[in-house]
Amino acid sequence: MKKIIGLCLVMSVLFLTSCGYSKNGEKNTQPKVMEASTEKTYPVSLVNNKKDPTCGMPVTAGISDTAHYEKYVIGFCASGCKEEFLKNPKANIAAAELKK
Repeated sequence: MKKIIGLCLVMSVLFLTSCGYSKNGEKNTQPKVMEASTEKTYPVSLVNNKKDPTCGMPVTAGISDTAHYEKYVIGFCASGCKEEFLKNPKANIAAAELKK
């Protein structure tokens, strides 16, 4: 029983002392700070579509990019979806489910 307790104690000390060091062995004195997301989001009321025309995701889940097409403002869940839409907007506009 003493061996098990001793082993647990040694493992605990090793774990606690290793947490403050980086991979190269230097002491990490910088506090970890959570960075705020810099991604823009837009309100649903700004756009004329109900779904992302590229992937079909509802715009109520979040809009991170927009594009103007004819008289409409189209919202997209990601910049990649916007880029894909702009390659052939006439073919993709029907999938947007435009609000009336």
